[in-house]
Amino acid sequence: MKRIILIAVMVITTCTAAQAQQKATKKERKGEFYFAWGYNKEWYTNSSVKVSQPSLNNNYTFKNVASHDNVGWDKDLFKQPISIPQYSYRFGYFFNKKKGLAWEVNFEHTKHIIADGQMARVVGTLGGRQVDTSVLFSKANGFNYYLNNGANFLLFNIVKRKNLYETVNKKFKVDFLGKAGIGPVIPHVENTLFGQSNNDGFQFGGWNIGLDASIRATFYNRIFLEYTNKLDYASYSGLKVYQGTAKHAFGSYIMVLCLGFTIPAGKEIQQ
Repeated sequence: MKRIILIAVMVITTCTAAQAQQKATKKERKGEFYFAWGYNKEWYTNSSVKVSQPSLNNNYTFKNVASHDNVGWDKDLFKQPISIPQYSYRFGYFFNKKKGLAWEVNFEHTKHIIADGQMARVVGTLGGRQVDTSVLFSKANGFNYYLNNGANFLLFNIVKRKNLYETVNKKFKVDFLGKAGIGPVIPHVENTLFGQSNNDGFQFGGWNIGLDASIRATFYNRIFLEYTNKLDYASYSGLKVYQGTAKHAFGSYIMVLCLGFTIPAGKEIQQ
């Protein structure tokens, strides 16, 4: 009788342990899609613009000119189309959530404007004659150089995520995301140089590389807020100017704030 009771106790204990283990074992999707939308702010390095106009016998450079952005979200944000201000979006997929690895399409609609009212040094050839002089770079004086419908940095990133904090119920967590990528730039070029205007428009105009450091706060495993500090270097070539092209390169420091959501994807795995 004692043996029967002992066996029964062992069976019950084993079943209870198995049930507890089954409850503790959680199935989770291996992957995770995410999408985010937000707005950005830029600071640019001084840069030089090299202009070639063979038919005019011009080959000159504006040296060390200062530039600024045009955020557009600082006033009447909700009274204009969402794509008018300097916006950002990210679309990515964590193909290995356990290791925190993802790929990402990362786009910054940034506006780059050579500052009006500065004295710009011009060095090179104008009308076949050597020059080294300064001009007042202002629209009123026949000069402007805008990537104002976008300097437009597109990057294809690899992403690494590291968890910094998570509540016991897993309803809130904070992650660090490091990102690195390379991709094309898609500028909208509009300029007037020495009173001669180009036909403005979008074009593929070079390449850029970027590094992101982001903090992401995720709520209920679905909604997240992401703050990013980013360094980018963009090199433009073949940009349209009147009867010619321009080359231009500059560095950027970018801050971005995005709101996004995640969607579990891929096969289920035991956690």
